[in-house]
Amino acid sequence: MTQATTPSATDDWLLLDRQLCFALYSTSLAMTKVYKPILGELGLTYPQYLVMLVLWEKEKLTVSELGERLSLDSGTLTPLLKRLETAGLVARVRDPEDERRVLVSLTDAGRRLRGAAEGIPEKMLCATQCSIEEIQSLTARLHALRSTLESARSDD
Repeated sequence: MTQATTPSATDDWLLLDRQLCFALYSTSLAMTKVYKPILGELGLTYPQYLVMLVLWEKEKLTVSELGERLSLDSGTLTPLLKRLETAGLVARVRDPEDERRVLVSLTDAGRRLRGAAEGIPEKMLCATQCSIEEIQSLTARLHALRSTLESARSDD
């Protein structure tokens, strides 16, 4: 911390509402609650929606590539993928070139679901009551913060 950003002795920086971590956490919970009924119409949970977003970008990935993209470990990702496979939205197969890797790809139903999901970003934009520019700026700032935090963690 620099001198200008060091809290003074009279500031109570342990107040909950002064914690960036809590602001991020509680905002994430609120956002997930808004997503829940919207995604429920598609038969998806929020984590499943995130998996589908990645697969709609690139139709076939390994489990490890998906995990890396979503910052999820395989213990969290595998049950999600099993449920999506049971729902008929994705297929999982061993990579014929390397049996240790599992490939995940969209099924026809998974591709069709994209069309039903196209209105979700607009609904969320309305729910936030932010402009597109505000959303883009906030998203960019959060990506930068995540990158900074990941660098700080790797420096330890």
